[in-house]
Amino acid sequence: MKSRITTDDAGRKRVDNACLEPCAIEKGMRLIGGKWTGSLLYHLKDGPVRFNDLSRMLGGASKKMIDQRLKELESRNMVVRKVLSDRPIAVTYELTEFGHSALHVLEVMREWSESADL
Repeated sequence: MKSRITTDDAGRKRVDNACLEPCAIEKGMRLIGGKWTGSLLYHLKDGPVRFNDLSRMLGGASKKMIDQRLKELESRNMVVRKVLSDRPIAVTYELTEFGHSALHVLEVMREWSESADL
């Protein structure tokens, strides 16, 4: 059932049938809205990238932060981690099909933010 906004005599707004769960926009922001998350997805758009290369691409992010965001993306099935060798440890990260589907949203957001007059 769709939410409806009403205004009482005192001008206060009230929502009938308010959502009890996050709306689709909020769910999307939870998937890609974390700091560095969108940038990580963007840098993986052309294929697998090794962890150290990602950390160089995201100069302002700590390795701990990058690792945390990659684990979150992996748990959301947006990124796949592949171990190349154990000694020394070498891993790559690659977008899943679901991860690739976020690239359109990120591209539109990039264009929108570049047009902002800030």
